[in-house]
Amino acid sequence: MIKFLDLQKINVQHQEEIEKKLSQVFRSGWYLMGQELSAFENSFSQYIGVKHTIGVANGLDALRLILRGYIELGIMNPGDEILVPSNTYIASVLAISDNGLVPVFVEPDLNNYNIDITKIEENITSKTKGILIVHLYGRTIFSDKLKQLAEKYHLKIIEDNAQAIGAEWNGKKTGSLGDAAGFSFYPGKNLGALGDAGAVTTNDENLAKTIRALSNYGSDQKYVNIYQGLNSRLDEIQAAVLVVKLKYIDEENTIRRKIAEKYISEISNPKIILPENPADEKEHVWHLFVVRSKNRDEFQKYLTENGIQTLIHYPIPPHKQQAYKEWNSLSFPISEKIHEEVLSLPISPVMQNDEVTKVIGLLNMY
Repeated sequence: MIKFLDLQKINVQHQEEIEKKLSQVFRSGWYLMGQELSAFENSFSQYIGVKHTIGVANGLDALRLILRGYIELGIMNPGDEILVPSNTYIASVLAISDNGLVPVFVEPDLNNYNIDITKIEENITSKTKGILIVHLYGRTIFSDKLKQLAEKYHLKIIEDNAQAIGAEWNGKKTGSLGDAAGFSFYPGKNLGALGDAGAVTTNDENLAKTIRALSNYGSDQKYVNIYQGLNSRLDEIQAAVLVVKLKYIDEENTIRRKIAEKYISEISNPKIILPENPADEKEHVWHLFVVRSKNRDEFQKYLTENGIQTLIHYPIPPHKQQAYKEWNSLSFPISEKIHEEVLSLPISPVMQNDEVTKVIGLLNMY
């Protein structure tokens, strides 16, 4: 069986360095808010190209805290609207509704699966305060038009960068393009921890200070609480792992790009719709290689029977989830089409060339 993602093999590459770091943390006796967190936050800020990184417990909390920070600063208020792609993982939407804000769905572009920037302005109302863009599957979504719209209507641009670490737009990395960004370091991400982990990046000093307090029980000094905060902190163990793995992210993304290029150039079956390869290869880090098929379930069964593990990202769009049953009657046909047809093929920095060739051969024979 060719695994969809061999996490053990990915991490074993760095075993010696990680184990050394973990031993240092263990022996230090300091397990929260210590030197490993500081080292990671500083390294990450430098890598992304921002002034501030705040390590938090997970990617959902990163987005929740950004929006909560804007509320505490008086920039947003419960009941305000945030535009969000209708084609996304539910976490993007949960972060909005959890803060008493209102998600307003915008259909994606079927060519790149990301929010269709040409459809944003028609969804802006007097209550709109932000645009939450998602660099879905590892593909950057940004443009001068998006920046102009944000400036015209005084909107915050928030990046859900859970899947696109290392991707770029015009020489700037995702996570530095908008006003703030949320990252996930869930183990299966391109930069994965050994458990849940996340971060917020921003150049806004007031927002960074607010989020840092909010994530620590609302406290900016011990036992002094200025907000009704959360407990959402990146611990020393996960920070130490991320310090090691961050050094290799560009190298590993390059391997992903090479596999994606091979898939795109050699898969020739007309029944399979391939993802668009951007003209600037740096715009995509191929967290997922997602194809479409009108007979997706049959296609997936065929691959499983032939030893290829695949996943569906994602089978149900947010507006059709029971969690948001009040929106189940809404219709977003492009998103629904995507969710009915997509299938993610194996892709990772440890995937061997013969495995890639086998996947291609089976797809062409389907």
